[in-house]
Formats: sequence, C-alpha cells, structure tokens
Amino acid sequence: MTVALPPTARRPALRHRLAERGVDRTLLLVLPGALAVIALFCYPFLYGLQLSFQPASGGVLGAYHAFFSEPFARKSIWQTFSLAIPASLINVGVSVPISYRMRRDFRGKRLLLALLVVPITLGTVLTAEGILEFYGPAGWFNHTLNLLGLASSPVQLTMDYTGVLLSLIISGFPFAYLLTHSYLSGIHPSLEKAASTLGADWWQRFRHITFPLLLPGLMTTFCLSFVMAFAVFPSAMMVGDPDGKTHVISIEAYEAALEHFDYAQGCADAMIMTVLMLVVIVAVTTLRSRLYSGSTGGKG
Repeated sequence: MTVALPPTARRPALRHRLAERGVDRTLLLVLPGALAVIALFCYPFLYGLQLSFQPASGGVLGAYHAFFSEPFARKSIWQTFSLAIPASLINVGVSVPISYRMRRDFRGKRLLLALLVVPITLGTVLTAEGILEFYGPAGWFNHTLNLLGLASSPVQLTMDYTGVLLSLIISGFPFAYLLTHSYLSGIHPSLEKAASTLGADWWQRFRHITFPLLLPGLMTTFCLSFVMAFAVFPSAMMVGDPDGKTHVISIEAYEAALEHFDYAQGCADAMIMTVLMLVVIVAVTTLRSRLYSGSTGGKG
C-alpha cells in the first residue's frame, strides 16, 4: 500500500532548489537594484549609442565626423578638460591638509565640519546663483574691494572661466573632503606613533607613511571629482560664457539635441564625452595599480 505524500513533501523548498543550483537566494536582493540600473542607465545608454549612428546625413559615423570637423565643437574638448582637471586637482589637493588636521579633536570641529559639508545641500544651481550675487560686478566681493580701495573697477569673476571654476570647487570640494577623510581615518595612528618614537618629524611621517597609504585613495577621489567636474553644465551656463570660453561638451550636446533637435548629433556628442571620461579614469586607475598594489588602509 502506497501513501500519497503532501505536495510540500514532494517539492523541495525554493531555497533548497536554488542551493542545488549553486544560487544563494540572498542574491535576489540584488534584483531590484539590477533592474533599476538596466532601466535607468543601460537602456538609455544603449538607446543613445544606437541613435548616434543614425544621423540624417553623412553615413553611420556622420555625427562623429561632424563633431570633429567643426573647430568650435572640437574646441569644447579642451575647454572641458581645462575646467575639470584644475577643479579636481584643487579639490583633492586642498582636502588633504584639511582632512589631516580634522583627524584630531579640537574646539569647533563640528562647526567647521558642517561648514565644509554644507555646499552638498546647495546644489549646483543655487551655488551658481550665490556666485553671481557674491562675485558679480555689483556683488559683495567687488563692493568690498571698492570700499577698501583695492580695485577701482569691478573684477571680472563671473560670466567667465573663473566663475565656473569657482562653482566646481565649491560644489565638488565636500565630496573630495569626505572621501579623503574616510581614507585618512582608515590609516591606523599607531604607524605614525611608531615613526615618531624613532625620531621622525610630522613631515617625514606624512611623506613616508601617511601619503603612500593615502595615495591610492586620492587617485580614486580624483576620478570621482573629475567625473563630476567633466559633466559640468548648470554653472557653465549660469556663471560662465556658454558661447565662448566655457562652451563645454555638455553644452554642445544640449544645443545639438534640444536647440537644433538633432538627436543623433546630441547622442554622438554625449558618447564622445563618455569615452573621454573613461580614458582618464582608466589611465588613473592603471597608474594607481602600478604605484600601489596592496591594501589602501583606508575605509573608502
């Protein structure tokens, strides 16, 4: 006589069936994030990529040929790099001594930390408006210089390269500082204390111990700062010279797609922008792996 087993006894549980196939069911938690990446990044990127190969004229590579054959458009590459590289270097360079000092406790540390991080909450548009109000021809900065007799005419800091660079530094520094501070916090203080007992001064400790351990993190911080600065758009439009010295690639893509309604050209410009960013990131990460292959010692 055979006894019929209940359905649950005949069919193993889902986790057992997944485990038999070598799949951990906790990996299913990745599924919502993966779907979001596919919907919000992969699909728009691939759609834009295929659209860039469908220009109205010039063949498959017509949009790319049009970009590189136009001197004004081609010059936007240099203008974008001339903003992104200095802004990234300044943000990373300034964040190192400030983060190094902020590792220690002192009076007013929390207030200073809030002042350093608060630009994150402002956004690029509000930052650009603040720069216009403060550094503009009729702003407080020029008004103060005039009262002190340091300048007879307003100093040109907006609607130019300087205004965009200031905006990138103000908006990008908090990210560079937080990343650098996290890396520095991961370097154990006992290393410097050991060197101090051997007679090393603060500069020798920083140069031979802290900086080599911090360098990989600084390169990662530079990459992230560079990507943020390379995609500059609102500040280049609001406090820069979008038809001249700050005509960056993002503006070139915006004008092609939304002013001339040439979506293929706009997508091609965006793809060129993406490739240029990837070239810099690959170069920096390759240099990073050659300079240091061990643990960074940081938390970032």
